[in-house]
Amino acid sequence: METSSASSHFIKNIVIEDLKSGKVDQIVTRFPPEPNGYLHIGHAKSILLNFELADEFKGRTNLRFDDTNPLKEDTEYVEAIKEDVAWLGYEWDGLFFASNYFEEMYSRAVLLIKKGLAFVDDLSADEIRLTRGTLTQPGQDSPHRNRSIEENLDLFARMRNGEFKDGEKVLRAKIDMSSPNINMRDPVIYRISHATHHNTGDKWCIYPMYAFAHPLEDAIEGVTHSICTLEFEDQRPFYDWVVAECEMEHQPRQYEFARLNITNTVMSKRFLKQLVDNKIVDAWDDPRMPTISGLRRKGYTPEAIRNFVRETGVAKSYSVADERMLEHFIREDLKLKAPRTMAVLRPLKVVITNYPEDQVEKLDAEINPENPEMGNRQIPFSREIYIEQDDFMENPPNKYFRLFPGNEVRLKNAYFIKCNDFIKDADGNVVEIHCTYDPETKSGSGFTGRKVKGTIHWVDAKHALPAEFRLFEPLILDEEKGDSDNFLEHINPNSLEVVHGFVEPNMKDAQAQDKYQIFRHGYFNVDSRLSKPDRLVYNRIVSLKSSFEL
Repeated sequence: METSSASSHFIKNIVIEDLKSGKVDQIVTRFPPEPNGYLHIGHAKSILLNFELADEFKGRTNLRFDDTNPLKEDTEYVEAIKEDVAWLGYEWDGLFFASNYFEEMYSRAVLLIKKGLAFVDDLSADEIRLTRGTLTQPGQDSPHRNRSIEENLDLFARMRNGEFKDGEKVLRAKIDMSSPNINMRDPVIYRISHATHHNTGDKWCIYPMYAFAHPLEDAIEGVTHSICTLEFEDQRPFYDWVVAECEMEHQPRQYEFARLNITNTVMSKRFLKQLVDNKIVDAWDDPRMPTISGLRRKGYTPEAIRNFVRETGVAKSYSVADERMLEHFIREDLKLKAPRTMAVLRPLKVVITNYPEDQVEKLDAEINPENPEMGNRQIPFSREIYIEQDDFMENPPNKYFRLFPGNEVRLKNAYFIKCNDFIKDADGNVVEIHCTYDPETKSGSGFTGRKVKGTIHWVDAKHALPAEFRLFEPLILDEEKGDSDNFLEHINPNSLEVVHGFVEPNMKDAQAQDKYQIFRHGYFNVDSRLSKPDRLVYNRIVSLKSSFEL
């Protein structure tokens, strides 16, 4: 697999220097998602960074589930995350769960109590929040901060034994309530939660907080470079405090980079869950979702996602990538891979009145003109065909070069046809067009007698297969509101349009996740959940043209 070796960034330079100086013998990274939702495109950046750094420098990468909150986590999410990481093209060296370390984490918390560096607090979450202080004012000591070591050990053991209700007590680190870093003001490191855990069942009723558990996990696994996003930068002093005061043998180091942000895109699992729970989308893998599973179902490839993430780079500064950049990379990936075909999404019947009624001929067309090695396909052609409704106008404006009364156009890969008449229904809608064709103008015949300005696509009415097409627009209307708390106010009510038309008969064996370039309409993917042999469903991945340039 291609890695990030072609480009350099500040974390890679740190790794190079650490290996060169002998500070580390082997790089060990980890990708540590919480199994409380599905991965999204933002996680792809962390996945690539961790796995590709380790790959490039012959190191190791662990996939670790930070499952310290049983109220939000589920085995469904664990399996989905494993599937997504593997689909992106990466193999983990070790598969771990934070919950595997609960006993050791408990022991390290007991160590802190014995050292006088942790205490059991009776304050509620709201009371702790009120006494934490502000950026300009120090916090206030809890009235329970000076409990004796013996009392704290007894209370913490009773917390573990289930003698207290949820929220009745917590274990807090004892550091400095006047620290300029609010994260160092006696943070909570254990809370009570009488909930069944997906991995440990009902063995525990106290659970470590993420900020306490994470550095311990890294230390236990021998992680050398703990790479996370910038919002954890203020947590680094506490990360280092936990490793040092818990007397961990291995001392990992935390490094932060700017997360991936994309225009018109929700990039928060909490917000994405709201979309699912509020039924704004069908599920986590809805093609409008920026989840890895949603992008996969829509038709994105691992190669396109990896190339997009690499192009966004690794930096310390906040930036927003244009969603059109991601679209650019799927076009680039599919242009040589995807077979070409024709489909009519909003059909209008055309009768070629001078074509023999019982005749059917097979016309040759390239499968992919940009990749001749893919060969040719055959397209049936007969007296009745379908074209797009907007390829005909009764009274066209200037420079309209498609079908209208008296005008002649080329049918893609077929003949010139000329419109002579049309039929309307009772509501005045055109429902059928009558044309004649010129048999001398067959594509590939070398005909040079005259030229036409318009070429339109079509499918043969007798042999075409009915199909459903799902067309997508951005889910968020305001490109900068994707991760704001009021993002639901900016949902696009027209993010999905479903139309019914026809595809060429050579699509009858199309399988889930097969991808095609449909002439004029864009790149499409066979829907993995909805499409069946008797009901073909295609998701438009992306249109053919973009104004975006790298």
